[in-house]
Amino acid sequence: MYTMAWLIIFIVLLVIEIITMGLTTIWFAGGALMALLMAFIGFGLPAQIGVFLVVSVALLILTRPVAVKYFNTERQKTNAESLIGQQAVVLEDVDTLRAAGLVEVNGQEWSAKTDEPNGFIPKDSIVSVEGIQGVKLIVKAKEV
Repeated sequence: MYTMAWLIIFIVLLVIEIITMGLTTIWFAGGALMALLMAFIGFGLPAQIGVFLVVSVALLILTRPVAVKYFNTERQKTNAESLIGQQAVVLEDVDTLRAAGLVEVNGQEWSAKTDEPNGFIPKDSIVSVEGIQGVKLIVKAKEV
């Protein structure tokens, strides 16, 4: 009876992994496969659940770092992500208190702000892009 349940869980987890390709449910599918094998051999439900948990966690801990390193390597950064670390020119004063500021990076104009609560960077300054928050670039004045 439990063999069918484990088979269904295994298939559902595999389908989710195939659809998302996020390396999230594959580890638990491995655990479900081992629990299915335990059920097929005749072990009780507590042993099946124990094997499911141990195998799933072991696969997650031992193989996920390797899999993440070698899979999804062709993932392209989005246009916005590629701006982090680049230099920009301040077109309008960046004033965090007034929520104002405009910078140009790679020929594109972006709203900008600083991480400092009283941050102010004057026009024509060179800044580096530290991050992105919503549709605004987080910038920091370059050290001269």
